[in-house]
Amino acid sequence: MRSLVDTKDPAAVESEVQSAYVAMFPYADQAFVPKAFFWAQNCFTGNYRDYLPIDARYHDFEHTLQGTLCMIRLLHGRHLAKAQPELTQRMFKLGLLAILLHDTGYLKTRDDSEGTGAKYTLIHVNRSAEFASQLLGEKGFNQKDIAAIQNMIRCTGVNVDLAALRFHDELERTVGYALGTADLLGQMAAPDYVEKLPILYQEFAESERFNAGNKAPRAVFSSAQDLIQKTPAFWRKYVMPRVQKDFQGLHRYLSQPYPDGPSYYLECIEANIERVERTLSAAAV
Repeated sequence: MRSLVDTKDPAAVESEVQSAYVAMFPYADQAFVPKAFFWAQNCFTGNYRDYLPIDARYHDFEHTLQGTLCMIRLLHGRHLAKAQPELTQRMFKLGLLAILLHDTGYLKTRDDSEGTGAKYTLIHVNRSAEFASQLLGEKGFNQKDIAAIQNMIRCTGVNVDLAALRFHDELERTVGYALGTADLLGQMAAPDYVEKLPILYQEFAESERFNAGNKAPRAVFSSAQDLIQKTPAFWRKYVMPRVQKDFQGLHRYLSQPYPDGPSYYLECIEANIERVERTLSAAAV
């Protein structure tokens, strides 16, 4: 089973990512992973251009680190399984940058004083793609690499039409699907996922208030309790079909040993869903 990594500690996650990177690509530039984490931390802590530190309480930097850790473990597992097409060093790097920047769309600029970044929930995926283009363009990345990263980021959209995304090749699609898988599983497997559901609802509610009158779709949840009650169905009717079918079952590479061993992430999520259901049952008595 997986060793525990504190996703509140960026250095701990970075160390795990670096270990996987070096294991897969022994002769790679070992400065890349620290550099990518440095860039991401600067963005989320208010040390990039005129952007404020992240103030969304659910989609914070730890949320990004949860997804990052899950994605790198998935890609490492896939590499060990010798799956095709084979993961390249270039695509690993682009995937890491994509997951680290996939929620930068929640960041606000210094002249944005209204509410929190949660108000951008409905458009945060596009904002993240645009942010990544700006940052990585400044870092010297070419347009082909930036477009690949944007495609990967767009895989995290709840209602994205995956078939409409113009991936350059199958490997780029695979890494994008790995990102989409990890974004879902990383957060839902967190030990405090159940406790943070009311905070997630507050983000949705702020987004709805901000977009009132803009012909935006109405919120799916009427209250924090309503969100909690619908979480088991969200897991079974949306997330599981998404990761098993739409994302081509890449989550299987998280099993240890592959392919029939237990999955740390699925076991943690099932435990969280059971906690929700026990709480709901006790409240109904």
